[in-house]
Amino acid sequence: MHGGEKEGRTMIKFIMGVIVGILLFFFLLYFGGGKAVKKVGEGLTDTGKKMEALEEMVRKEKEEIGKGIEKKFRKEETPKKSQ
Repeated sequence: MHGGEKEGRTMIKFIMGVIVGILLFFFLLYFGGGKAVKKVGEGLTDTGKKMEALEEMVRKEKEEIGKGIEKKFRKEETPKKSQ
């Protein structure tokens, strides 16, 4: 009995997704069509470039921190001479 309920919910979600997609398509056409797509695309391109710069900065910082930690542990691991 539970399988039928799950299939029904899945079908409702699918139909709602199709309806929302169609509505978004018509809103896109109504509010400018290609111009709107171009504007969104430019915004995504700018966002992508900013994310790449942030990723590179984080990668460099991670490497520097890793090197600092390695140096710290190497200094602590060297045996001290006892008398």
